Amino acid sequence: MRKGRVIIIYERDNEFNSEGRLTGPMLIICIAVASAGLMYGYDIGINGGITKAESFLKKFFPSVLRSQKNAKVVDGFCLFYSWKLTAYNSSLYIAGIFSALMAGRLTTSAGRKGALIIGGIIYLIGVSLHALAVNMGMLFLGRVFTGLGIGFINQTAPIYLVEMAPTKWRGAIGIGFQIFFWSGVAGASWINYFIMSSLNSKRWRIAVSVSGFPATIMTIIAFFIPDTPSSLIQRGKVQQALKSLNQVRGTKFDSENELKYLIKYNEDMRIASETPYKMLLERKYRPHLLFAIALPTFQALTGFNLNAVVGQLIVTSLGIRLKDVFPILLIQSTIFFVCLLLTGYLIDRVGRRIMLIVGGCQIFICQVILAILMASESRSHGTSIFSKRSAFVALILRCFLGVGMALSWGPLPWILNCEILPIEVRSAGQGLSTAISFAVNFITIQTVYPMLCHFKYGAYLFYAGWTLIMTIFVVWFLPETKRIPLESMDIIWHGH
Repeated sequence: MRKGRVIIIYERDNEFNSEGRLTGPMLIICIAVASAGLMYGYDIGINGGITKAESFLKKFFPSVLRSQKNAKVVDGFCLFYSWKLTAYNSSLYIAGIFSALMAGRLTTSAGRKGALIIGGIIYLIGVSLHALAVNMGMLFLGRVFTGLGIGFINQTAPIYLVEMAPTKWRGAIGIGFQIFFWSGVAGASWINYFIMSSLNSKRWRIAVSVSGFPATIMTIIAFFIPDTPSSLIQRGKVQQALKSLNQVRGTKFDSENELKYLIKYNEDMRIASETPYKMLLERKYRPHLLFAIALPTFQALTGFNLNAVVGQLIVTSLGIRLKDVFPILLIQSTIFFVCLLLTGYLIDRVGRRIMLIVGGCQIFICQVILAILMASESRSHGTSIFSKRSAFVALILRCFLGVGMALSWGPLPWILNCEILPIEVRSAGQGLSTAISFAVNFITIQTVYPMLCHFKYGAYLFYAGWTLIMTIFVVWFLPETKRIPLESMDIIWHGH
């Protein structure tokens, strides 16, 4: 009954937004902003390839290359563990933590558009340093600048998409960032294959440089797109907000009525907005703060990084050479991409809660079965931890686990964080959430290899336990945000 009353209230008070019209300009603008996900996805994907390229290791990590070549008998669970390469990979996340927190303030003062431009420029600097690196200092500096740019982009792009989209299509448009992210991962898989199949010492530099093309295009386009109406009104630019509404809603839409509603909403919420991080600590924002922390933490604790590592062990058990792994990864990335498109279709029809619950159950079941399979098949020594038959079963289970992620905990936390946060703390809350996502991912990347090495199949049970906890958390605490306008989102917290 309560849910029914909520729907009646917000539809009556916000009739202009129930139309949910999709216009050409709005789609073009949102696609351009969502394409920022290519930068993050490609960077994650391509780095997984170049850190296995012999020419790259010979240049920057010769001791790692010697250790791999001299290894005689290696525990299969410890086969890919190297703390030096792990530190290099995770340096991006450390930089992302700081830039995401900075972006939390910047997106309030400079707007969503300004933060996108700054993030794109910083990212391009990082790519240039990375591709031209001649020593370890330059390599790590490029990685840090890349992380700073990604931190800005990851904080800003989801907010832009959620604020610009009509209520009816907010989930489908908001998921665009993740769709482009996995497009970048899939594209990187192809390029990784050519890197690993060649001894050309310069080819990895070309692969790194490729990420500069989508970053350049996104940054240039960002100069010409409008900022979100909510952000413009928040900064007192009412006429520009009306122009932005007319541009994305179309001339047939009553933009002035929506503008009045947004102005009224911002006036009601205009309270010491110069200290948004401090405001998050106030009692009225505690539920929002809880979700801003819980959602990215749970997302990282689904064990997705472990799933990637075990994927390498599976193909090794099948007798596939490491350089031939990437076509398999490409197929899996394609499956994930198709499932994301399905998520974009279902999210505004089925709702966020049920998708998180069903996806969480699917992930949990796959993790438990994989743990049982690994426990029964693992050997104390040797480079293989699966028989070939069990490896095929594990490969299928890994695909089902990835499908569960794509339909739930992969994309949805990014959208939910932006939806549930009121505008006066939205930038700060999303900045905090993005920083926590980077921090927890940093920890999981640092620990996933030694955890697998020491706990073996117990690593999957660890993440399965967290998946069960987060699914129960959603059942008990997460409200449904489907079809509720951002300006009326406070209604779902009444009596929560």
